[in-house]
Amino acid sequence: MMMIETTGTEFANVEAAIERWRCFPASSLSHHGGRCCQIAREWVLAMDRSQLNGAPALTGPRWLRHKYTWGPSRWPNHWCEAVGEKTLDCGALASLAHEVFTARGVRSYPAQFIQQFTAEATCHWREKWGDEQCTVNWIEDELIYHEGCAVVLAGSEVKLWDASAGWWLNPRQVGGYGGLLAARIVTPAADSGEVFEWGRHAFAANQWQRVGQAPAELARAASAEALA
Repeated sequence: MMMIETTGTEFANVEAAIERWRCFPASSLSHHGGRCCQIAREWVLAMDRSQLNGAPALTGPRWLRHKYTWGPSRWPNHWCEAVGEKTLDCGALASLAHEVFTARGVRSYPAQFIQQFTAEATCHWREKWGDEQCTVNWIEDELIYHEGCAVVLAGSEVKLWDASAGWWLNPRQVGGYGGLLAARIVTPAADSGEVFEWGRHAFAANQWQRVGQAPAELARAASAEALA
């Protein structure tokens, strides 16, 4: 019988996590409707043009992650408040990245992720967010709700940008520490009917789609195959 070693993440319940976060809206920075937020937004876009410096429009805006440390943010969060912070959470960073890509003329959509870490990591984050009196409803055991951007390349093909990490997610890497287990691409029209392709994965717009398996599921599948 083939044996697969599992870790403390083996009890991850991805379906329960999807149900928990099914109605979570993608984060979006608010606007006061005045000059304060308008100036802040224009500063971000001008800074991006400067940092891009003639590079292709699909270049990831890593300067955002260099300027802002990933950490707790309080919501609602306005443009004029966010740009002056030293720390921003994944929702604020993803919202900024989405605006930047859009301003470059790139077709971009908010993307929502479910990722797998360890109980030790999520316990640390729970304490950190709690110390700042910020919500921890994005944590469920060793799974987390996370946000990024889906950038359309050509046709229906997309790349997924993790604004908090400052890198493109690899469609071939699933499971393990930080592994992507599910994702949703959020489009303005709930019934758009669009289907996006990310590597070998297909995402119907506005629907959660599993892309990986937790270790326990892999172990069960391997055991069943060995016994067949």
